[in-house]
Amino acid sequence: MQTLNREFESFLFLKGLQPVTVLGHLAGINRILRQVEPEKFDEFVIEMYKSTFSYSYKSSSVKTIEYYLEFLGTPKRYNRQRKPKPLLKESLSESEINSLMLSCRNIRERAILSLLSYSGVRPKELCRIRVSDLNIGEKTLFVNLGKEMKDGFVEISGRCITTILEYLNSFPFQGDDFLFQTLSGKQYNQCALRKLIKVLAKRAGLRKRAYPYKLRHAFACNMVIRGAHILYVKKQLRHSFLETTMQYLNTPIAWESREKYLPQYC
Repeated sequence: MQTLNREFESFLFLKGLQPVTVLGHLAGINRILRQVEPEKFDEFVIEMYKSTFSYSYKSSSVKTIEYYLEFLGTPKRYNRQRKPKPLLKESLSESEINSLMLSCRNIRERAILSLLSYSGVRPKELCRIRVSDLNIGEKTLFVNLGKEMKDGFVEISGRCITTILEYLNSFPFQGDDFLFQTLSGKQYNQCALRKLIKVLAKRAGLRKRAYPYKLRHAFACNMVIRGAHILYVKKQLRHSFLETTMQYLNTPIAWESREKYLPQYC
């Protein structure tokens, strides 16, 4: 199996895939092969399509199978199920995020939460931010190698900048140092970030489930509530397609604040 994994890994790299994508496909095919032989992939896909697994899980599993069959010399293409239109059932309001802010017990916790909340960066991107990525004067943040290996800039508020400067005064990291690090001096990671948000939510007494990516959703929803143009929201989130950003127009929390725009009749 180890030899087969190495050969399949080389095959994937030669397809031009990024290391993180290769690791995902290797983990996926090992999981699938523990359940079914390649000769019964068709039956496996059928049962998976009947299941309640998420669209992304089904799609990535089928892509892994297709790569593996091509690697074996028996290429096959499976049709994809129709992608459901996403609907964000809940987000976090500004008052709820304020509660999270007030639950921070030190400047490090507040700086992490502030940058996550004010910039809309993804959790993985937050962990990769270096001090040199911040432009204090222009109030911008350079996001290096974000999703799909794309670079980009996001704007951040003056309040966030003030918090970051206070943080850097206590933790004088410089240049290429990671902006956020673990207490042992290593690069901050998503596991530690999830734990922090969970702890802050518990301290704040939030009844909703809170996790790092939800703060990105909240960032977008609250911008829409404040009247931001959808194209500006798209720019801040660095979406490739406007359709992805449009989901934030359909959130209940967004529509609650829009009654003032509706006609009023007798």
